[in-house]
Amino acid sequence: MLIGLSGYLTGYNGTFPFEKPGDKYNGTRYQGMRYFCTTLGALIMPMGFDTVYDLTRSHEAALLSAAYLIFDVGLLTLNQYILLDPILLFFMMGSVWGMVKISKCTAAGGSYTRRWWLWLLFTGTMLSCTISVKFVGLFVVLLVGLHTASELWLILGDLEQPIVETVKQLACRAIALILWPVLLYTIFFYIHLSVLNRSGNGDGFYSSAFQSRLIGNSLYNASMPRDVAYGALVTIKNHKTGGGYLHSHSHLYPKGSGARQQQITTYTHKDDNNIWLIKPYNQQAVPKGQLRLLRHGDLLRLEHLVTKRNLHSHSEPAPMTKKHLQVTGYGELGVGDANDVWRVLIVGGKANDTVHTVTSRLMFVHYLQSCVLTSSGKQLPKWGFEQQEVSCNLNIRDKNAQWNVEDNQHKLLPSVSFSIYAPGFFARFLESHAVMLQGNAGLKPKEGEVTSRPWQWPINYRGQFFSGSSYRIYLLGNPFIWWSNLVFLLLFISIFLCNAILQQRRAGLAARQAAAVEQSATQELCGCCPAESLPRPAAVAVLSEQSPQRMSLQAAAWLFIGWLLHYLPFWAMGRVLYFHHYFPALIFNSLLTGIMFNYIIRSLPRWLQHALLGSLLSALVYSFVLFSPLAYGMSGPLANEPNSTMHKLKWLSTWEF
Repeated sequence: MLIGLSGYLTGYNGTFPFEKPGDKYNGTRYQGMRYFCTTLGALIMPMGFDTVYDLTRSHEAALLSAAYLIFDVGLLTLNQYILLDPILLFFMMGSVWGMVKISKCTAAGGSYTRRWWLWLLFTGTMLSCTISVKFVGLFVVLLVGLHTASELWLILGDLEQPIVETVKQLACRAIALILWPVLLYTIFFYIHLSVLNRSGNGDGFYSSAFQSRLIGNSLYNASMPRDVAYGALVTIKNHKTGGGYLHSHSHLYPKGSGARQQQITTYTHKDDNNIWLIKPYNQQAVPKGQLRLLRHGDLLRLEHLVTKRNLHSHSEPAPMTKKHLQVTGYGELGVGDANDVWRVLIVGGKANDTVHTVTSRLMFVHYLQSCVLTSSGKQLPKWGFEQQEVSCNLNIRDKNAQWNVEDNQHKLLPSVSFSIYAPGFFARFLESHAVMLQGNAGLKPKEGEVTSRPWQWPINYRGQFFSGSSYRIYLLGNPFIWWSNLVFLLLFISIFLCNAILQQRRAGLAARQAAAVEQSATQELCGCCPAESLPRPAAVAVLSEQSPQRMSLQAAAWLFIGWLLHYLPFWAMGRVLYFHHYFPALIFNSLLTGIMFNYIIRSLPRWLQHALLGSLLSALVYSFVLFSPLAYGMSGPLANEPNSTMHKLKWLSTWEF
């Protein structure tokens, strides 16, 4: 919606489809959308600088962290185009920036001030916007939630504050970081569903009731018979979320996939191959002029209107789900055999209940095989045009075996308006999320598309072509930045573990000293001396101080948690993954690198610190200059040819530029 708004405000008329990279714009006013995305991408760097400075109070750490973001050619490539990624990264960085500002205000005693409330509401807004762009925004929500819980735990442990203070802090943060983002998120979707209210080629993913609210859809302000009767021409939709229409076409199942009969599938788009004729089980047609309603428990046959074959099942296994039976189209001109007979049942229905359009949930039970017509949800191979498998499940309690009649045409039945069945906002809000989650989980790569796995991302194993024409753009991280990020990530883990062990040993020493002092005081002092007058062990005093080193290590720990939250979940995802999914995690790793570099050199002489920092910044700039053609465009031979200007920069054989 933000991209659309920026285009609308800068003269884009909505006609250019943006189908594939390299298409000619032919005067399309796309510049405003590109400026908008690039501006948000550019704002990540100053927010990163200020975030690291607030965490460490070190200009050097902040400068290096920002430089790691500025001179990465991968981030530059993502941020200069009309993509969701710069918007996602901006809101994610804004959420972390706000989280750190809240912590700073609270530590300075500024709780409940106008400034504190503004940062709370800002962070809540950023969280809502992040998860509104992509569902991976949930990861930064988890990070802010963990950080907030940690702060509340520390406030609870502060004995100088009453316990009511913890309750007040919890209530304020719940309002600003939970209720406010939820309200905003709901408002965003209200606007979305109000503006995007027209029919499109994705209508079939939604329920029949949802489609009745889409202008241009066959169900919008539709009038059709309320009851379903024999002789009706109908479309039958699977009732599960994202379920398609019962569909057939003239192609046969291939050898090795059951009987070589006509394919039956579900298809999420509307066409004439979704239309079926309802016939009595023992007649080719109802006598002319006779009206006979379809009722719960009736036996029927379904004839595919275009190919004149009947919906059929037999004892052959289904092509994908071998525990199910195969469903096919069988017969000639509507004449088949006894395996074409099905019993229609209304879910929750009783004898003589009439089947209704849209609202009746139906099950079709095979008369001879006693299995139920279902959509397994599995995608057929190329021979099935990657449509969804339809099978017959011997377990009649299958949740995916429920269907509804959507379109209904019958000359003898009066039509009624279906606007009364149109769902309200919250029903559409919930359904749209269910469809999005299911669609996201089921994303498959397109033919010839290069995908990747999470293990490849941190090591910069393979990039991603953005444009494969004579002027080439290739998404790849700056190898110097990415590989040094890994080094500092490993250094952080080592230093953090060593520091944790050292602190534990110091705590044990402090406890031992305290016990010794107490025992000595008991022996030497008279009973009138108060215990509070005893000297405090030096080790305890040291541990209670918040040194710059300790601040830096704590800051790096939170950024490491952010990296983990934005990287590890992808290992458990079954959907198709791409190289650009790593960039949110990359931002956390780059900020962590700046902090850890400053942590390591802090104890060195000042002149040496500046020399090392200058050398590293120079290396960043030089590596950016070397690899900048990947982002700004390459022409001429590919890098694997000796006469290419990029030949010496192809350090890994998997890089395809």
